Amino acid sequence: MAPAQLHLVFLTIFLRLITAQHNDGSVSLGALLTAAPNVTPWLSSSGEFAFGFQQVQGIDNFLLSIWYDKIPDKTIIWYPKEGLMVPTGSKVELTGGSGLVLSDPQAQSNSRKLWGSFDFPSNTLLPTQVMEIGGGMNSTISATNFSGGRFQLRFQQDGNLVLSSRDILSGNAYGAYDSSGTADATNSTNIGEKVIYDAMGYIYILKRSGERFGLSQRDTVPSGDYYHRATLDYDGVFRQYYHPKNATGNTSWEVILSMPENICNISMRMDSGACGYNNVCSLDGNRRKCECPQGFSLLDPNNPSGDCKPDFTPKCDQVESNNIDFIELDNIDWPESDYEHMDPSNEDTCKSSCLEDCFCAVATYSNNQCWKKRFPLSNGRMTPGVKPFVKYRIGDIPLQSPPRQNPFRLPGEKKDRRSLIVVGSVLLATSVFVIFVLIGMGFFVIYKKKPRNTYSISQDAETNLPRFTYHELVEATDGFKDELGKGAFGTVYKEIISCRKSLVYESDEKGVAVLTDLAWDCYEEGRLDTFVDNDLEALDDYKKLATFVMVGLWCVQENSSLRPTMRKVIQMLEGGIEVAEPPCPCSFSVTSY
Repeated sequence: MAPAQLHLVFLTIFLRLITAQHNDGSVSLGALLTAAPNVTPWLSSSGEFAFGFQQVQGIDNFLLSIWYDKIPDKTIIWYPKEGLMVPTGSKVELTGGSGLVLSDPQAQSNSRKLWGSFDFPSNTLLPTQVMEIGGGMNSTISATNFSGGRFQLRFQQDGNLVLSSRDILSGNAYGAYDSSGTADATNSTNIGEKVIYDAMGYIYILKRSGERFGLSQRDTVPSGDYYHRATLDYDGVFRQYYHPKNATGNTSWEVILSMPENICNISMRMDSGACGYNNVCSLDGNRRKCECPQGFSLLDPNNPSGDCKPDFTPKCDQVESNNIDFIELDNIDWPESDYEHMDPSNEDTCKSSCLEDCFCAVATYSNNQCWKKRFPLSNGRMTPGVKPFVKYRIGDIPLQSPPRQNPFRLPGEKKDRRSLIVVGSVLLATSVFVIFVLIGMGFFVIYKKKPRNTYSISQDAETNLPRFTYHELVEATDGFKDELGKGAFGTVYKEIISCRKSLVYESDEKGVAVLTDLAWDCYEEGRLDTFVDNDLEALDDYKKLATFVMVGLWCVQENSSLRPTMRKVIQMLEGGIEVAEPPCPCSFSVTSY
């Protein structure tokens, strides 16, 4: 955490929000709060508002904030604009000379003035609050990450209140996707001057002429005992809420204003849209829902609204139209990614044109028209009547549609020479895959050290599984330790021993058992099911299974110049580098990965 000394300027209603448990509503000099669970916050004289640290994003992350304290979810209405997360033990103290000072657990701070609560809203406006020309606020990244997010509300110099996306790193705003329309280049008295949230819960823009331009409608704002707020939510929608003060039973915030009404239908030429690139937006009630379509997977599994990476990207340096087919989807469109429009067209012509065009990643068809699109796809949304065709390479089973019936031959259907390899039913777990690669490398090293026709593995009479001597395990471990050039492999002895019962080798007539040869045979013959013992759960992620096996075969190439570095292995496993078809491990042909 960057230490910070924070001067809080509580104006208007916020002057009455915090107290240190005194009846007169005052806060004593020297009063302090500590970031820790179950610490009593400072309360307003009414008890409706609280100021202190709220625990978010795990046990060691606290947000200095103000919240509604009398409702169950303790809704946060203000926090420092930076969304400053602090660790356990941080403190905020009211001092005589510097106001409120925030320090880290080591009591370090600096003298930078950061914010005032009423003049500098975070992502929320409250009744009696006013936004002047030039004011604005940012959304959060998510419901629990209060750092500045992708969306911004700005009251521009031309009097227009606009919603736009922004670059998080630079803070630069892109074009508006919604606005109040209160700018007027021909009449300076007709433009907006202030955004006012009045005490009755009505939000309007006051023009220079004195005219009021309503954002919310008076007849939709409930009168009576309610809490009110207007928040730029993390999905990019500016919503006005109300909540009963003295509610009984299970109550929640109700929405009376949404700008825009359908966030999925926004169009942003310079950004990805409501969701990330290649992602698809739909509405779940009045909330945005982002999902990667079939043929794509999340770039960051922890960010479902982020970018989706394609499982296959066409390349113009390869002539591979004979190896390409389409995943056919329904009712999905990315309207800002077109580069060619064919009118009229039919489905077959649309697909054929995209197939022969190396720039075409997706073609969409609707009403006898065809649109060809290139990556990245933006502004994805559900659109009735639109049929997209997503390119994929034959052999790359679409991520979300693996075959339920195994199309590959079972081990018994193959003739005599090599048979079964079983690497458990959990090869898709990274740790087991690493063991597979390391064991493969280790035994390959042993195999290179001994004449092929003299090396054999004995069987355990009770289990009919291979038996390894301690010396052989040492040789294996030393082998892949040398190959990888990394330490800390002592624990692999246990891993090999514990994994031994998951590895079954059947030797050929000479008693030779080489794991890499067996793995190659099964891969070349399309029997990847043998790696997971026909486990349907593992086969459901067939694409990842194939990737793991291919990477493993690259790692055990006899020609050391072909083996990828560990960095490239990680990139291939994470999808950052496309995994090419591996050659036979014993081949010395030069092939790039």
